[in-house]
Order: sequence, then structure tokens, then C-alpha cells
Amino acid sequence: MKVVVFDNYEEVSVQVAQLVEAQILRNDRSVLGLATGSTPLGLYERLIEGVTSRGISYQNVRTINLDEYLGLGEGHPESYRTFMTDNLFNKIDIVTENTYIPDGTPDSAEEECLRYEQVIDDVGPIDLQILGIGTNGHIGFNEPGTDSNSLTHVVELVASTRESNARFFPSINEVPTHAITTGIKSILKSKQIIVMATGKDKAEAVKTLLSKDMNESFPASILWNHDNVTLIVDRDAYQLVKS
Repeated sequence: MKVVVFDNYEEVSVQVAQLVEAQILRNDRSVLGLATGSTPLGLYERLIEGVTSRGISYQNVRTINLDEYLGLGEGHPESYRTFMTDNLFNKIDIVTENTYIPDGTPDSAEEECLRYEQVIDDVGPIDLQILGIGTNGHIGFNEPGTDSNSLTHVVELVASTRESNARFFPSINEVPTHAITTGIKSILKSKQIIVMATGKDKAEAVKTLLSKDMNESFPASILWNHDNVTLIVDRDAYQLVKS
């Protein structure tokens, strides 16, 4: 795992955007793995600038998102489909049919998991996967204890994850209790993985990740099994790591 440290969130966002754009310039039919939440928002702002200012085109790019809340339809204001549409897809020249996100209101959650894993295999492999890291080490919605060989599955969200995401909802009671997420093994199918971690609240997680102790109780640690992972952090998130 390569580690790159920048001064602040803005610099992290710019660097990751440069890596994404470099991938697209190498292959305009790239498949990108995308994440939601507050961490990649700065990245998405830079990618939008790339279309308007640097001539980057997403017309042939396909994207595969990590997860979706179970029970929220794509029109729900807090669904991850809405998040991606509002913060990226509607502001770049990507074809909507080339953007893949799990269905949060399927007739059968089990069948949706199988379908989405097939999407990952048929559309992918993902050329460049963007990840955040939870304070408890979750990647995607793979909470502590998730089987490292897991494929796309339904997960019950732990209290700390629901509390962290409650800021996006009117109240914590409205935060869904379950989600569909790509599994750890699914993520490891990607050719290249970039993990973004910023802010002092991620410092303990970064410290634990860089201890190299691979353990399913800290899902991000399984990324050490992949041969092309880059952790891009700011100084706040890196502050507990000893030189």
C-alpha cells in the first residue's frame, strides 16, 4: 500500500481528481468505482471542473457505485442515486444508462445482490475504485466482522454508522437500518484502489489501517491483500501515525 500525505482536504481532492482524469485520458472507456458521503464531495467538484475547464469527457465512461440504502427508492432525496445525480452525474457529460447503483427498493434483496454482482463482473473489472474509510474501518457498508470473501450482500448498519450518517436525515430515526453493499471480495476485483481519508476523526482509523494487522474486525485492513492500493490522506488524518 502506497501512502501519500497532503496538507489538507482540498489538496487530497485535487490529487485524486488528477488520478481519475489520468485514468480517463489513458482509456476513455474506463470503468470507475465511486463512493458517496462527505469525503468524495471535493473530488466530485474537481471532476466537474475538469469537464468545464480541462476538456475531460465522460461520454464513454461507466461508473459502478458501492452501495445503496435498502428501502430508499432512487427518487428519495437521501438515496445514493440522488446523491450521485445531484453532486456529479447531472453536471458532467456521462450517459445515465452507464451509471450503476444498486436498487434500494427491489422485489427481492437477495436477487438484487446477485444481479448487482453480475453487473460488476459484466461491466467491470473496475479500473479505478474510490473508497472512503469509516471510523470503525468499514469500506462501502462492509461493517466490522464482514467476511473478507463477501460479494454484494445486504448488511445491517451498526449504530456508529447510522449516527455518522444521521446528519443527512431529518432525524436518526429516518436513517435506514440496512443497505445493499458490494462486498470486500467484490471491491478487491478492482484493478486499482484509492482510499481517501481526511480530518482528525479518521486519524485512529488510518493508524489502525497502517498497522498492517489484517483482521475482519477492521474491514479496510483486508485491502493489504490487493497489490495496487494508494492511501491518500491529509495531515489531520495522518497525525497518529509514527514516522
